[in-house]
Order: sequence, then C-alpha cells, then structure tokens
Amino acid sequence: MTAKPNVIPNNAPLKSRNNHLPVQELAQIAVEAIQSKKGYDIVIMDVRAVSGVADLFIICSGSSELQIKAIIEAVRMSIKEQGEELPWHTEGAGSMQWVLLDYVDLVVHVFNEEKRAFYDLERLWGDAPKEEIAEDALIESIAILKGSGGA
Repeated sequence: MTAKPNVIPNNAPLKSRNNHLPVQELAQIAVEAIQSKKGYDIVIMDVRAVSGVADLFIICSGSSELQIKAIIEAVRMSIKEQGEELPWHTEGAGSMQWVLLDYVDLVVHVFNEEKRAFYDLERLWGDAPKEEIAEDALIESIAILKGSGGA
C-alpha cells in the first residue's frame, strides 16, 4: 500500500503553511508585532542546519502574563492579517510562562524571564547562527533575515 501525498505513514497530515510567503517575511511580521507590544531580549536563530524542527526561531521575553498574552495576540493577528497564516500549533497559552506559536518553518517563543533562563534555548541551539534584535531596531537592519544566506 502506498502512502498518499502529503501524508506520513501514521496517516497524520504533514504540516504545511497555507501561504508560501518566504519565512523571512513571516519573521519580519512577527518581530514588528513583538516590538509593538514592547517585547524585549528579541533573538532570531537560523536553526536549519541544526534542527529539522523549523527554519527560524524567534525568542523574546515579556515581563508579565498580561504582556506575554499581548505579544502572542499581536503576533497571531499580524501574521493572520499580513501573512494570511494561522499557527499550525500553539503550546503554553494556558500558563503564559512560555508560549510557542508554530508556523511550521517559523517558531515564535515568548517567555517570562524565569522560564527563559531555565530552558535557555539560545544555549540549547547554540550551534545555530543568531542575531540579537534591539527593541527599536528597524526590520531592514536585521541581517539574518536578508540575502540568500537567510532561511
């Protein structure tokens, strides 16, 4: 018996995005949304060479559950409106300590400071190229999202 296209052997559909907007553009939308809600310690990691999970991670912090919720909602709404995408998977929205939005090739992680320090994704994925983004940085200045070397 042969598997159907876009289905893995256990019959679960392969994850994919609706829109074929480049992942760099999706990441730009997410960073702008994070910045609009004053998310801080923003880091973008190109994890393609070290992980099969995604192409890019965006990691940021919020100082309270209310701010984390605002950041997550801003990212969701901005990507839905500008990128015509919904998250394939969301985790942690019940606790607002570490919320993950999975857009297949882009994963956005929003942490409180304690959980971010504990899980330390930047160290865990330490072999991946990364760029720290200033809270007021212009999207055009983010090197990891430019050029043919980007995701």
